Amino acid sequence: MEKKTVLIRGGGDLASGVAVCLHQAGYNVVVTELLQPLVVRRKVSFAEAVYEGSCVVEGIAGRKADSVEQVLETFEAGEIAVLVDPKCECLESVEPIAIVDGRMLKRDIANEFGEECPLIGLGPGFSGGVNCWVAIETNRGPDLGRILHEGSPEPDTGRPAKVMGYSLQRVIYAHREGTFKNLVEIGDQVEAGQQVAEIDGEPVRSQIKGVVHGLLRDGLKVKAGVKVGDVEPSGERELCFKVTDKSWKIGASVVEALREIN
Repeated sequence: MEKKTVLIRGGGDLASGVAVCLHQAGYNVVVTELLQPLVVRRKVSFAEAVYEGSCVVEGIAGRKADSVEQVLETFEAGEIAVLVDPKCECLESVEPIAIVDGRMLKRDIANEFGEECPLIGLGPGFSGGVNCWVAIETNRGPDLGRILHEGSPEPDTGRPAKVMGYSLQRVIYAHREGTFKNLVEIGDQVEAGQQVAEIDGEPVRSQIKGVVHGLLRDGLKVKAGVKVGDVEPSGERELCFKVTDKSWKIGASVVEALREIN
């Protein structure tokens, strides 16, 4: 039986976890991205293929495609296709059975596709039956992964989930606008107060001790207040290279929702 295709908008870590689940469930997956995606958890994000040409997440290869023809070739190779196509202009050619919006914009989002293709919205900004077919709860808690045919996921709290008692302290934000340069690697151990990067020569420091969980690529232009890195306080290096339990849960819910279409 011919594989069905799902299109995912965004190739960050959460969307990439969904892509892994869909691939494992037997779907062809095409990820659409910006020309220069700002991704922190690069080791588990298919967006990295935009820069590197290819990447591997949880043992699954993602490959950049420069045309719809190359997307189809990538499917034939059993890989996930990554296409620079922020407006999803490939939609008519790849004919997905559904679109997953995994950009996590966390604000009200218009449904650009109408009745053309069922839209699954991840997290705040979506409302089942209003601007998407179904919405998926992305906040940690008892409702994580809940499929909402009506109603909206919980609003954005503005605070990252606590890990070992740390919330905002484990996230590294840009203190100014400028060009980002990292000075450590994902997976490196760092101390509280250690410089991990710089923006136009000014130091960017970790607030806590731990392992670098994610960090932007060198040379990217950033705005003040943008997330540029995060630190895992447990110090468990292997977590830097694994999809989170949260992403697995949300991905499983997307697969479950798609059974209604199949």
